[in-house]
Amino acid sequence: MELEVREIFIKDVQFGDKIEIMDHILYINKDEIADLLRADERIAGVKIDLARPGESVRIIPVKDVIEPRAKLNGDAFPGIDGKIEAVGSGVTYALKGCSVITTGPIVGFQEGIIDMCGPLAEYTPFAHLNNIVIHIQKKEGLHPHEHEEAVRIAGIKAAHYIAKKVLNAEYDRANKYFWNHFGDSASDTKELPRVAYVYLCMSQGLLHDTYFYGKDTKKISPSIISPLEVFDGAIVSGNCVSPGSKTTTFHHQNNAVIRECFKRHGLEINFAGIVLNPLMVTLEDKIRNSVFTVKLVEMLGVEGVVISQEGFGNPTTDLMMICERLEKKGIKTVLISNEDAGVDGKSESLPDGTVKADAIVSTGNSNATIKIPPMDKILGDLQAIEHVTGGFVGSIQEDGGLIIEIHGIMGSHNLQGYSKLSAVTV
Repeated sequence: MELEVREIFIKDVQFGDKIEIMDHILYINKDEIADLLRADERIAGVKIDLARPGESVRIIPVKDVIEPRAKLNGDAFPGIDGKIEAVGSGVTYALKGCSVITTGPIVGFQEGIIDMCGPLAEYTPFAHLNNIVIHIQKKEGLHPHEHEEAVRIAGIKAAHYIAKKVLNAEYDRANKYFWNHFGDSASDTKELPRVAYVYLCMSQGLLHDTYFYGKDTKKISPSIISPLEVFDGAIVSGNCVSPGSKTTTFHHQNNAVIRECFKRHGLEINFAGIVLNPLMVTLEDKIRNSVFTVKLVEMLGVEGVVISQEGFGNPTTDLMMICERLEKKGIKTVLISNEDAGVDGKSESLPDGTVKADAIVSTGNSNATIKIPPMDKILGDLQAIEHVTGGFVGSIQEDGGLIIEIHGIMGSHNLQGYSKLSAVTV
């Protein structure tokens, strides 16, 4: 299986008469995109703004971030904005340096914030992208789950539509990925340690969901999947978990663990595959999925595993259960998790644990606080900060600045390691 990802570098986004790329500038017709999205009868209104790196712009509440991608033949985002067919091969175009961001009236209580400049910008990768910000106004009386679905699909549709419109553009770089089922058995890799990735995804309902080929992952069992499917939008975010640890669709498309595994494949490791594990609510389901996940890992015949978490709180139990079972099988396991150590950093940082978890990569203390200055322009609703995880009544200061926990910043301590934060033992 071979996937070629053709990257087009976008250095600016501007409004124009049509959707096109000229001199690395992406032009979009906002009326054309708004008309596309208003076809969904659940959407009452669409407003589109642009937010560029360095501008005095604050976006809140952010629901999802998506990188525009499209396939030369076929559809990216299968089951969401295209027919359900296998992805992960052929040619895919990716617009690097830009994104589609969805915002609008808050769905749950955990959407986040992005500043395009100032101190907060150093905590989120999305401050360094040229962003197309789509404000979705829902129809009155819409159920929260319908509201979430309408916004989720709108973001995917917009990103997919934009990328499909520029498939004839000249690309700047082509990355070719080759994938042999269950890892490479070639002579130049068979002596290297076989390593698998256990990919935890939020699947708990109550607006805490992820979608695989359009299917709600709480309805599937742990599964072996191709890493190349992930690059083609097979996994889409549909959750309102803590913004700092939330895996946005952008994070799935650019999964940092998968990219590192490919980078090291054939040099340091033999990347053997991925087991996708849905994070469930009940203890019984957590036990069942940990048993199934470890069984699948054993089938891959690996010596080591990397596990990335999503969310915080009870998902740490899944993380530790799987770790303990793998270590007891003699499979060395590395965990990636954030810490909730309190504002002063002195509280118990993880809600669950095992003595077998002796190799943990921390993505930082989500409870640490930051004071940020006011911005000249607000895209969305500043008052939403009082309902965002990491915010509180009193977050808004007299000068319009904010005091928030790192939790509230979109992507600040992403549990795939796609961030700058970490922690060390002192």
